[in-house]
Amino acid sequence: MPLELSNHQARRLALSAQGFGKQPGSTLPALKRMLNRLGVVQIDSVNAVVRSHYLPLFSRLGDYPMPLLDQLAWGRGRQRQLFEYWGHEASLLPLNLYPLLRWRMAHAAEGRGIYRQLAQFGREHPAVIARVLAAVREQGALGAGSLSTRQERAGPWWDWSAEKLALEWLFAAGEVTVAGRRGFERLYDVPERVLPKAILDQPLPGEAEAHQGLMLHAASALGVATERDLRDYFRLEPGQGRAALAELVADGRLQPVQVQGWKQPGYCAGTPRTPRRIAASALLSPFDSLVWERNRTERLFDFHYRLEIYTPAHKRVYGYYVLPFLHRERIAARLDLRAERAQGQLAVHAVHAQPEALDEEGYQALAVNLLRLARWLGLERVQLNCPRAEGSQLRAALLSAALA
Repeated sequence: MPLELSNHQARRLALSAQGFGKQPGSTLPALKRMLNRLGVVQIDSVNAVVRSHYLPLFSRLGDYPMPLLDQLAWGRGRQRQLFEYWGHEASLLPLNLYPLLRWRMAHAAEGRGIYRQLAQFGREHPAVIARVLAAVREQGALGAGSLSTRQERAGPWWDWSAEKLALEWLFAAGEVTVAGRRGFERLYDVPERVLPKAILDQPLPGEAEAHQGLMLHAASALGVATERDLRDYFRLEPGQGRAALAELVADGRLQPVQVQGWKQPGYCAGTPRTPRRIAASALLSPFDSLVWERNRTERLFDFHYRLEIYTPAHKRVYGYYVLPFLHRERIAARLDLRAERAQGQLAVHAVHAQPEALDEEGYQALAVNLLRLARWLGLERVQLNCPRAEGSQLRAALLSAALA
């Protein structure tokens, strides 16, 4: 019989596996440990509060210096511990996962999975791809704008120049990688000038072995998860995930469990050890790996969460850029936040508490988190613009926290 877990136990396993409740720290070794634990940090271009890849470490470790993550992601030589690739969408990943993703690079030209949009370009424009790769090899780290031969101004992603499309195809195929960033623009170079030789020279695992390795890492990072949760972590296709899962269960590396209220079976890496409690309060990026799979978020936290960035303003329910607030093992509230840098303030446009989720102590914890986030972002104050009842309660908590 599979091991049985309550939903509370599953939630604690998930929070612990994701690094919540661990000893906070802002040192370089602490960042490395957390990044290796998570395995993948999603990158997103929206900068309403801060670029999304910076926030998961803050949520777990506190106010670390952001240049430390830049060093790990885009530093030179031994400083670099991460690489950019399609992990869970565009992502930063530890270097030790690079060999496990080479199969994905090899399939870029076939247009499978996440590469379908680039495959047609690759088939129709080999000469452009060859010309762009030659330029990168000759000139070193380049952005797409340096190579574009188009006269008109570049539009949105579906209006990329041919050179940008070629670079993205080469990036997907592993022929180039991201050497650094200029602002948020990627600078591309060939892997042998960017990544450690020891990583590039590692023997390539077979495709099935790589899928198993990624699923096993996902299981460790998620604590307890369904088959769909596991394959979604690194965006594996259904057939890939199911075959890998069958092998991992058969050889005992994953154990089936039954979670109360879950329609599908769950899986754990080894025998789960459920913490008695998780003492963590944190504001979460919308792209945090704790909540990015929305069905899983509903199962674990009874929290329906959708990002409304692309929803017309008059149809939004909660706001433009809404961050969940984790407190006492629940997602207790959501806040529409904006870093208004010109005014030196973190603006709270709306606070929506979950039913019976925030008492006085909870509002105090939320106020502390907001003040800490503002300070970390170099903003002078928290500006509360919420007219709701929750706004009044938060205002009192902010005054109290500021005086403490």
